[in-house]
Amino acid sequence: MTVEIRDTSHQLVSREARILIAARAVDRLGGFTMGFLPVLLVAGYGASLRSAGLVAAGFGLATIPSRLLGGRLSDVIGSRATIVLGLTGCAVAQLCLAVAPDLAAAAGAAALLGLCFEIYEPPSQALLAEVTAPEARVAAYSALGAAIAAAGVLAGVLAALLAGVGVRWLFVADAATCLACAMVVRYGLPAGPPARDHAGPAANPWRDRRLLAMLASGTAFAVVYLVMLGGLPLALRSGGVSLGWSGALLAVGAVTVVAGQWVRSWLPALKGTPFVRMRSGYLLLAVGLGLAAVVAVLHPSGPAYVPPVVVWSLGSLVLLGEPFGVVADLAGERDRGRYLAAYGVSWGLAATAAPVVATTLLSLGTAGAMWLACALVAAGLALAQDRVGAVVTRQ
Repeated sequence: MTVEIRDTSHQLVSREARILIAARAVDRLGGFTMGFLPVLLVAGYGASLRSAGLVAAGFGLATIPSRLLGGRLSDVIGSRATIVLGLTGCAVAQLCLAVAPDLAAAAGAAALLGLCFEIYEPPSQALLAEVTAPEARVAAYSALGAAIAAAGVLAGVLAALLAGVGVRWLFVADAATCLACAMVVRYGLPAGPPARDHAGPAANPWRDRRLLAMLASGTAFAVVYLVMLGGLPLALRSGGVSLGWSGALLAVGAVTVVAGQWVRSWLPALKGTPFVRMRSGYLLLAVGLGLAAVVAVLHPSGPAYVPPVVVWSLGSLVLLGEPFGVVADLAGERDRGRYLAAYGVSWGLAATAAPVVATTLLSLGTAGAMWLACALVAAGLALAQDRVGAVVTRQ
């Protein structure tokens, strides 16, 4: 069996898809906070780097059953209700984290946040595919990436402002955006049926070697990406750079992704099959991380980190959206939610491993060593894309 994966980057998306995309953009306004969780634990509660890494890893571990719960709930109460429930739970947990009186309470709130954090992902990703024609699906995921990046510009500014006031206020802001996103979904989308009946047995994504190949590659990327996200504030702090620069650099990365959406169709390196494009994305990621390693060793300052962030953001432009289009094409309508939920486990696994990886590398070595290790993994993933593509496109 041959799987045809189309490039439909210029297709339009439906009204329902645009509402979902707008809701995710609203949520993204406060979505910068998890990168600051280790900083909150270290600066706010006096935790060691290793303890902060373990608490953040507990959050990541809790996101794995959270995503599976989201897939199950969407079959029972419907996609819209599941999305609203998950976002409301996130808001409550964020507020608990913001007002936690001690490290133990903060650790408990982080675990609660993890249990709620991914509930809305499977229903929202499956619903985006369902309300979009197959030939426009890649365009829908690309539009989602652009909208999230545009919101990230404001998120970076908000992070820079609130970080100067206090890290706890970042989590309050995230709670507010979660609730706003929930309201957009609740009143902007139809409820839909709790479940859909389809003839024939359901496919098991865990036995599909095409999905497993994507999962392996996606997990490695997710670890690198989350080490970047969580490691940047810690790297700046270890280099004596103001924490406010973390928000400014988030804004720089977001502007890069938004601008990149307009020029990506003109770049020869980003044409061809999804796996050719992902290979180019991984190469850009490796170069950006390599530049960050040089900056960390030679001149750790906020402005010096701007070029690395621009380059790795161009790589992320491709890598955050492209794989979901591939996975959505692998499954039929009945199995799409299960496939996307299974693939999304990569982010739960990465959220568990990345804080430990980042804090361990920083405690044992330097920020330069952390960036260099990530660069080597990204380069290896670039080399592996031909093999991944061969597995995915042939049964």
